Order: sequence, then C-alpha cells, then structure tokens
Amino acid sequence: MPAATNKADLLAVFDKDLAKLRKTLDGVDEAKASLSTPDDDTTIKGVIAHRTHWMGMFHGWYEDGAAGRAVHVPAKGCKWNQLKEYNAPLYAKGNETPWAELLSDFEAACDKLRRFIAAQEDDTLYTSGAHAWTGKWTLGRFTEASGPSHFRSANTYIRKAMRNAK
Repeated sequence: MPAATNKADLLAVFDKDLAKLRKTLDGVDEAKASLSTPDDDTTIKGVIAHRTHWMGMFHGWYEDGAAGRAVHVPAKGCKWNQLKEYNAPLYAKGNETPWAELLSDFEAACDKLRRFIAAQEDDTLYTSGAHAWTGKWTLGRFTEASGPSHFRSANTYIRKAMRNAK
C-alpha cells in the first residue's frame, strides 16, 4: 500500500485501518487478550500496549522538535536495531494491565493522533525537510507509521492469534 501524500489521504487511511482494527478488537475480551501466535509470545494485550506507546512517542518527538529540544528517535539511548529490547518491557507491562484500561488508553491515543493530523496543513505534513528530526521522511509519513501502519500490523497479528486459538 503506497503511503499517503496529503492530509485527506492520511485521514482516510487512518479511519479505514482503525475501523478494521476496532472491528477485530470487538471480538477480544480479557481472556482472549492474553492470546499470542505460535511463533511469537507477544500477546494481544502487548500489541495494543505497544501501539499506544508508540503513538505517544510520536507526539513526544513532535513536541520536542517544535520546542527546539533534542529529538531522540526512536528513543534516547536506543537505536532502531535495538527495538526488540526496547519493546520487551512495553509488552510485559501490557500483559499486566487490565484489557479495559488498555483499550481506553489506546482509544485516547488514537483520538489524539487523529486530532493532530486534522489540525495540520498539507505543507506541514508533507514538505520534506520541514522537520529536521524526521530525516528523509516527512512528518506525514512518521504520522502514518505511528498510526495506520501500526493499526494494520496489529490487526494482522490479532487476527492470527484469534485464528490459532480456535
């Protein structure tokens, strides 16, 4: 799927992919939220905790950049090739959190990210180099990676975990 190149397309893909994920999540209760796939011990709870955290990270990056502070992408002291170690405590914390709380936090993060997108102009989202911390990517591409792309991968993983439980 090609990346969005304007705000209208970004909002459309955000809404479409979130709706698909929400439909899948409708079939998940507290017990099912602890399911994982045979080839990965990450639970559904962990996946939702992870996605929520990374939407929050996006806002932190943006706010730090806008304030002229150093932006640590992906995180201070963490390189992209260290994400497995970085994400492990996120999954573990998710496993210990009640499902209703995880869903509430996830929905709040989704709402915040969607409001952020809606408040931006196309040139803010899709002008290369407008935000030094985004490197070769545009702000819109970072937003898509933090939201819709994560929604798609979460939906795929959760559906697989649910299928394997049957």
